[in-house]
Amino acid sequence: VGEQVSLKCSFKSSSPITESLTVDWTYRPLTGGQMETIFHYQSVPSPTTAGKFKDRISWAGNVARGDASIAIQSPALSDNGTFICSVKNPPDV
Repeated sequence: VGEQVSLKCSFKSSSPITESLTVDWTYRPLTGGQMETIFHYQSVPSPTTAGKFKDRISWAGNVARGDASIAIQSPALSDNGTFICSVKNPPDV
């Protein structure tokens, strides 16, 4: 709690990395409910602009190295839940 946390995500692709590659991070609270997209990357990082993670997520990855990690500032126990990293590199999904 309180210290920046890194959420690691690594990937391998059989296709060359291009501008078409996308990374999406979604989150669902432990209590259940709707999945929400908290981070999107396609050439540039786009953290969420709404919700509980607004202004707290930063890009920590490097797609050229197969890294799609993010960092969350000031984590709280209420942030506990399921975080899913999804990487698509067309035509490889």
